[in-house]
Amino acid sequence: MRLRIYTSALILWSSPVLIVFTILLSILYGAKHIEINTIGDALFHFDPGNVNHQIIMHSRFPRVIGALLIGAFLAISGALMQGMTRNYLASPSIMGVSDGSAFAITLCMIFMPNSSSMDMILYSFIGSAFSIVIVFGLSFLLPGGLSPVRMAILGTIMGTFLSSVSAALSTYFQISQNISFWYNARLHQMDPSLIKLAIPFAVIGILIAVLISRSISILSLGEEIAVGLGQKTLLIKLMATLSVVILTGISVALAGKIGFVGLIIPHIARYLVGQDYKWIIPCSGVIGGIFLALCDVLSRFLNYPFEMPIGVVTSILGVPFFLYLIRMKGGGKRE
Repeated sequence: MRLRIYTSALILWSSPVLIVFTILLSILYGAKHIEINTIGDALFHFDPGNVNHQIIMHSRFPRVIGALLIGAFLAISGALMQGMTRNYLASPSIMGVSDGSAFAITLCMIFMPNSSSMDMILYSFIGSAFSIVIVFGLSFLLPGGLSPVRMAILGTIMGTFLSSVSAALSTYFQISQNISFWYNARLHQMDPSLIKLAIPFAVIGILIAVLISRSISILSLGEEIAVGLGQKTLLIKLMATLSVVILTGISVALAGKIGFVGLIIPHIARYLVGQDYKWIIPCSGVIGGIFLALCDVLSRFLNYPFEMPIGVVTSILGVPFFLYLIRMKGGGKRE
């Protein structure tokens, strides 16, 4: 127990150094190599006529900041979903939450093409909430629907359905190229102004997650135990769902659908720091952000000098992990 606390503290205290190292790595390496002293010049003596300065300030810096934030948001969302449902396969991508956000953005682009960035974020929230309600509603209604594998199947079916409808609508209304961004996430198109708009919502989502972290720890022990300990389980679940909706909605609005981060990272955090969500949630955020940013760096070299979509990299790592979880833990509900 004490070792897990020390590990949690080490992760959190070392996170600034790890994040700075990740930012430097992301800025330095890509199709065009940039010298480390150029970074300082770009930050403190920006020259609009210098190509390297333009690349750093308008491409790579927003890109790595976006990757760090999105990775953190998705990992925290996955941790909340796994703790709330006691389902080790729960994550925004597996449960169709990300697809719901992308579907809502598709409708927004078709029927309200002049929508602002803020509108995109708000509709992404609505899409996330819609998908969560449908998947969890079906899980409660169907026999055995609450088992991890069956919930994952329902989420995958819902996500595939929403993706298919989005593809059909985008083809019919001739916006396929525009909407492909949200289904084939590309961090190099990160919009700095959208990041600024998303920050206040992100603070709310993370704050909710941190405030209910102790209650999630108790809820993860089982519904009956949580009720016996005086927990208002419905309120906790609603708060957790709100946090997931906010954080997933922001992630999709910023960069599109990115899979498996919310599945892999909470398990890694739980292995390192134990079962206490007071530590799992912040550590998931740190590890998730660094993980996605490093995946982004890796995506630049797998098909060099061309970039591979970030979703391909996370899937290469995520699919074997997904199959491993099913094989090792089976299809029953977590005890």
